[in-house]
Amino acid sequence: MNPVIDLRSDTVTQPTPAMREAMMTAPLGDDVFGGDPSVNALQDRLAAMLGFEAALFVPTGTQSNFCGILSHCQRGDEYIVGQFAHCYRWEGGGAAVFGSVQPQPLEHQSNGTLLLSDIEAAIKPDDAHFARTRMLALENTLGGKLLPFDYVQQATSLAKSRGLMRHLDGARLFNAAVAQAAQAADQKAAPTAQAAIAEARRIARCFDSVSVCLSKGLGAPVGSVLCGSREFIARAHRIRKMAGGGMRQAGVLAAAGTYALNHHVARLADDHALAQRLASGLQGVEGLQVEPPHTNIVFVDLVGAAKARSADLMPYLKAHGILATGLYRLRFVTHLDVDAVGVDRAISVIREFFSA
Repeated sequence: MNPVIDLRSDTVTQPTPAMREAMMTAPLGDDVFGGDPSVNALQDRLAAMLGFEAALFVPTGTQSNFCGILSHCQRGDEYIVGQFAHCYRWEGGGAAVFGSVQPQPLEHQSNGTLLLSDIEAAIKPDDAHFARTRMLALENTLGGKLLPFDYVQQATSLAKSRGLMRHLDGARLFNAAVAQAAQAADQKAAPTAQAAIAEARRIARCFDSVSVCLSKGLGAPVGSVLCGSREFIARAHRIRKMAGGGMRQAGVLAAAGTYALNHHVARLADDHALAQRLASGLQGVEGLQVEPPHTNIVFVDLVGAAKARSADLMPYLKAHGILATGLYRLRFVTHLDVDAVGVDRAISVIREFFSA
């Protein structure tokens, strides 16, 4: 029987044997008292890597963004954000529900950016009728799309010039960095870890705070890290406590994150190559419109007569050992637990479905 090819998300990855060993041997303490050496090492490592003063290890990316938004904004404030940004659309409205911070969503352009003119127009005047505009939130990558770096610079410069804080949901920051490093090298060879880290730092330099997820393409089982100034992280630490995010011997999880940063950054290029392989393999299938991937996420739309078969597609894939998501578009995500053989089998099964 063929193994299941799980392309639902890069969150489904399992810790590698070497990562498990690092977790088992991690020195531990009580992180609520600030005494877990493995947590402290991870926080120091990622803060230094991205050029920040401090960092905070949290259980999830949702909590990381929540702590970030509430550390920048107060009750009655608002943040400008894209309609499809994770911290607006997919995190249960936590900043609004628990923090009384209002989102001001804007429409994305086809490349994932927000028009600078829309950002400018969304900034409210200092008037009692309006929420106070305090922050711009961007996401890189957004649905797998790499935001152009010149755009990131322009948008964050605009925000800074208007007195706004700038937060990056970098759930897949290192995917963005690897893709950006590949662009800089004209894609002649897969970028090194050092080149990718340099690009991640260059992106992070545009922001006051950055959230990085360790449990997606980097392959750790749990955790995100929020980076910023010491004062900002002190505020975030208090909010993490209120949100129930204080963990005790959390070093067993933090050690997995440190291992991922040490060993899994450069290999993200493999995931990007597999996504390209998948997209190429689905080109030419009648009824499929395949969006060329920037990183490790492939979106596919069913068009024409194929749309009538959409309800049958997911059960067919599952019956043949292929898992994907179709919440709003058909989505396939490559990761360290998928190889070329698995991708080719997914291509074959999908082609068989549409040729029947």
